[in-house]
Amino acid sequence: MFKVTGSAATDCEGFSRRNFLQAGLLGFGGLTLTDILRLRAAAGENGAETDTSVILFWMSGGPGHMETWDPKPNAVDQYRGPFGAISTNVPGVQFCELLPEQAQLMDKMAILRSVNHGSGDHTKGNHWMLTGFEGPAFNAPDNRVQRRPSMGSAVAAIRGSQRPTIPPYVAVPHLKGGTDNFFHYAAYLGGGANPFVVNSDPNEAKFRVQNLALPGELSFGRLENRRKLLGSIDEFRKRADTHVADMDQHQQRAFDLLTSRHVRDAFDISAETPEMREKYGRHTFGQSALLARRLVESGVSFVTVNCVPWDHHGTAGRLKTEEGARQLIPPFDKALAVLVRDLIDRGLYRKTLVVAMGEFGRTPRMNSAAGRDHWGRTFSVLMGGGDLKVGQVVGASSERGEYAIDRPIDPQDVAATVYHHLGIDARSVSFPSNDGRPTYLLDHGLPIRELLG
Repeated sequence: MFKVTGSAATDCEGFSRRNFLQAGLLGFGGLTLTDILRLRAAAGENGAETDTSVILFWMSGGPGHMETWDPKPNAVDQYRGPFGAISTNVPGVQFCELLPEQAQLMDKMAILRSVNHGSGDHTKGNHWMLTGFEGPAFNAPDNRVQRRPSMGSAVAAIRGSQRPTIPPYVAVPHLKGGTDNFFHYAAYLGGGANPFVVNSDPNEAKFRVQNLALPGELSFGRLENRRKLLGSIDEFRKRADTHVADMDQHQQRAFDLLTSRHVRDAFDISAETPEMREKYGRHTFGQSALLARRLVESGVSFVTVNCVPWDHHGTAGRLKTEEGARQLIPPFDKALAVLVRDLIDRGLYRKTLVVAMGEFGRTPRMNSAAGRDHWGRTFSVLMGGGDLKVGQVVGASSERGEYAIDRPIDPQDVAATVYHHLGIDARSVSFPSNDGRPTYLLDHGLPIRELLG
């Protein structure tokens, strides 16, 4: 049975300020309502659709391209690694042998094999791939300071959700783990564009959405008395800081989120049949992917499925490449493949862009500890759904997977393709940054032309 639960210091009959902050409902910080409306209007002028969505499988730590979508079966052992290659259902395209389910769906997907930014720094790479812009260095004093909004946060600010009571941007199961996995948030867009983080594993029998919390003994029945609730929130506002003044619209959104049957139903993974849950796999990756499908089906615009950790050096307490790959790739393979089939069966694949990526790839040459180190000179990204021209590989890496030798793809091109699916021209939409100057969502990236329908 699905329940909403959680705990925090409470105020005004038990409501906690943290509940509202975590739900992203206390305002957009650096954005005024006028800014938000302007951005949404600009997106509308550029043909933004309101019923499209994105599911991002985020593989923090950096999956090896040879162990996923760019195997090198003819390379010597030190480069080929511990696994062989298998044919996909597109002639001439091979995947790592650990991806048999995705291999049978290659005609429904596209693989970018020449994404690159040149950095082996986790911190820079995470920020680069999540926002389109280089991040701070690992050893910099500001190494956790996010410089630009994540794609999910930008979508939350520009597009919002498809239904008023649904959060626009959700992360499942959490945003922990990985390596330097910091940059999923809103930066200068403020708290209202941050992700709604589930913070609970949907594969657990006691799965609870921690951030949908009712205070104390207050029941949903009592919440039907809207005047009482809004009166309580008014009292809360009087005791809160000045940033929550004049936030009637967001207070109403908070009320809607807490009382909406639609929201509770969207997160209620127990409503799925046991057969469907088994199809996705009874593991965190599978059940998170299933929950992502329920969320986009219910109107969420951007869902991050946090699939971690992929930093497999074989040294310093890290898994060897073979160990890490055998642990993570089979459940990831099944979760993504079943999601794609499910979206197709439900008529949702054209409206939903599925993306899988990490911050970089792994070194083509295996190290002495049977692991692979960091490599940003070429790596792979999977995309599927939407209006993309699928069944193709875009770009190529060298014979041993060292460099992009055909059609180099910049992180901003990846981000621009994501925004394009949502109808957003990222180079024409600007935000006011911390210093008040207009800052464009992207400054040079273009949607990948080979993928455009």
